[in-house]
Amino acid sequence: MTFSQTALAGRTALITGGGSGIGFGIARALARVGARVVIASRNAERLEAAAGAIRAEGGAALAAVADVREDGAMQAMVDMAVARFGGLDIMVANAAGNFILPFSDMSFNAWRTVIDIDLHGTFHSAKAAYPALKASPHGGRFIAITTMRALDGWPGCAHAAAAKAGVMSLVRTLAVEWGPDGIRCNTIAPGPIGDTEGVRRLYPDAGPLSSVPLGSLGRIADVANAAIYLCSEAGDFVNGSDVVVDGGRQRV
Repeated sequence: MTFSQTALAGRTALITGGGSGIGFGIARALARVGARVVIASRNAERLEAAAGAIRAEGGAALAAVADVREDGAMQAMVDMAVARFGGLDIMVANAAGNFILPFSDMSFNAWRTVIDIDLHGTFHSAKAAYPALKASPHGGRFIAITTMRALDGWPGCAHAAAAKAGVMSLVRTLAVEWGPDGIRCNTIAPGPIGDTEGVRRLYPDAGPLSSVPLGSLGRIADVANAAIYLCSEAGDFVNGSDVVVDGGRQRV
């Protein structure tokens, strides 16, 4: 899909987990349509490579090492974006952690690790970004990356399912609370995206393909296109929605 190269001109976006996978794909896509992007994650080397790739394509990109589990770190990222680019219009809470482990074998430590990254990380991102998003002249955008598996039952991933269900509920509440401030809050729920490390780890046998009526795995670009839509004027009246990008995957 082709969007205008100026669809997000003048806007600044912060993407957590932006050094690789879906986060990098979203950052790269937003930059290609005019946004200035700040990408954050814990891996400095990966971040610099990602930011360099965006700049090589003519985009404006800033890399910042941050751990979404730390509220102070996220506030520092927002402050950096505002100081460097004059404001923050878009926050994409993409950073996530997951691993397969039956609940009967799951320690509290394992549970807490994923909850801290997925749910608490989204809280910290939203909390830090709110004043800047409220001040955005374009109407702020807050997007969290989730999954419909959170609502279907996700064997082996109880921690991630619980965290993502919490994220979906949080974002719907923010949509109501922040709507009067001109901030649109939505989630994007990808299905099995073939060109991601997550699918390679969680589905090594390409098992989800049989459940997708379209007969193929998704692409990172499919998720990034949804993000552009939500962040652009085309998404001005979309608030409190779960945008599902899964090819119609059949659910349990």
